[in-house]
Order: sequence, then C-alpha cells, then structure tokens
Amino acid sequence: MKRILFILLATLSTAVCSAGTNAMSNSKVRKETRFLTDKMAYELNLSTEQYNDVYEINYDFISGVRYVMDDVLYGNEWALNRYYDYLDVRNDDLRWVLSSRQYARFMQAEYFYRPIYTSGNRWYFRVYVTYTNHNHFYFPRPYHYRTYVGGHYRTHHNNVSYYRGRYKHPFYNGSYRIRDTKSYTTHRRSDFGSVTVRPGSDRAPSRDDVYTTRRSSSSSNRTTTPSTTRRESTNSNATTNTSSSSCNNNSSSRRTNSSTKSNTSSSRRSSSTTPSTERKESSSSSVRSSSGSSTRSSGSSSTRRSSSGSSSRSSGDRR
Repeated sequence: MKRILFILLATLSTAVCSAGTNAMSNSKVRKETRFLTDKMAYELNLSTEQYNDVYEINYDFISGVRYVMDDVLYGNEWALNRYYDYLDVRNDDLRWVLSSRQYARFMQAEYFYRPIYTSGNRWYFRVYVTYTNHNHFYFPRPYHYRTYVGGHYRTHHNNVSYYRGRYKHPFYNGSYRIRDTKSYTTHRRSDFGSVTVRPGSDRAPSRDDVYTTRRSSSSSNRTTTPSTTRRESTNSNATTNTSSSSCNNNSSSRRTNSSTKSNTSSSRRSSSTTPSTERKESSSSSVRSSSGSSTRSSGSSSTRRSSSGSSSRSSGDRR
C-alpha cells in the first residue's frame, strides 16, 4: 500500500509546475512541450510538418508564460493579462498551421485551447487530467527537440506570424482570441478561479521599481578582516594622496596664473602680494642665508684644516 501511495505521489509531482521560474528549466519546458504536442498530434491527426511546427509554437508559449506564473499566483492583474496575451499569440500561430477542421476540434478540447489552470497556490497543465500516464508518447521527438530555442517567435519576424502562408489548406477564419470574447470572464474564472486579484496591480513594475524596492544586503552583516582593513587603509591612503596631489596641482596652476597676472601688470603684482607670500619669501631668504652661512663655515673649516696640514709639513721639514 505504501508503495502504491509513493507511486501516486511521484506521478502527481511530475504534473505540478510549482511557482517560480527556477522550477521549470529549459529541459522541463521541452518535456512539457513535447507531451502537449504529442497529444495534439494524436487527437488532431497532424502531419509530420504540422507536428514540428506545433512543437515550436507550444514551446514559445510555455517558455514565455513560465516567467509570469509567479505573479499570476500572487494575484497581479498585469500578469494575468500577459498570460492571455501569450495564449492569444499561440492560438493565432496555430490557426495558420492547423486546417479549419483541425482548429475547430482544437478549440473544443479545453486542455488544448486553454492548457493551464491553477488550484490553490500551484499551476498545472490540463492535459495531464486526461492523459494520466505522463511517460507515454505516441510519436517520437520532433527533429529539433533539443535545438529549437524560440527563433520562430513573432518578435523575431516584425511581430508577424512566421507560419502564415506556409500551408495551402483552408485555415480557421473565426474568432480565436480569448480576451475579446464575451466568455472571457467565464474562461478566466475557470482558469484562475483560485487566484485573488490584488487591487491596483494592473501595471507591470518597471526596472526602476524593481531596483528601488529591493534592500541592499551588501552593507549589512559585513565582517571586517585584517586583510580587508589593510586593503581599505591602502585605498584610503591612495585616495588621500590622489586628492592631495590634485590639490597641489590646483595650487600650482593658481600660482602660475597669479605669476602671469603679475608679469602683465606690475601695479597689480605689488598690490596682490599677501602676508603669506611675504612669509614664504622671508622663509626662503632665511633658508638661502642659512645655506650660505653653512657654506662659509664649511669653507673656513676646510681652510683651517689645510693650514694645519701645511704647518705640520713645515715642522717635518725642519726636523
């Protein structure tokens, strides 16, 4: 009995697409796309070319809606509208691939026409309700099962369906858009009746809203190590040296400008001399005088040393 329950739980877990874009990887998207396309090919009697094109269309749809299903479950109205936009584009592309008779049968199968629904805080594919064996496939994989990544989606073709005009059979000419029909409210209640729409959520957040509402975690819980401290002190010293050098450059440029002004006008030069300049000149003159006196003293000491040497040589001569 426990083994049977375990198998049932494992089977149900494969049908669940949990909230979160990380839960559905690209390999998961391909697997779900193949399962849905395989059942459509079985019921609608698709040709090989139709089978490959329907796989591409379903892939584009599932790959796109996986990024908004979190917000759908959260109750954001803009995400619900975005989901039905994806669905209408998908159904429009299928309209150019399927024949008129195939498309009419497609619309009658709710698990094909509106493939996703929510229950509680999760979303599911309706096709698994009808086809409970999730590992059974009627047909082999499409030839581009691992290589197709959305290159035929209409955003790459000036927002025009890539599949328009590829088939010569009569296509469906009636209403296919779900949001434009009178039964849109009924369909939406059937698809997402468990979702409580949040008031004021009809506008999708912009990038600025996303960045300004997130709390930065880089400044909190930061541990300072000795190496980090040394790096920070080195950076601060480098910054100080850079700022001081820039200050020196600015001061030298100011002194150059002032000297230029003093050369052009002698009267302005005399009036622009400040006590600080006089102190600088006096200090420089004192430095020159002290250096001169030290030179003279060193010269006299060398003279004395030379005289003492000559006297010692003269005394030696006398001996």
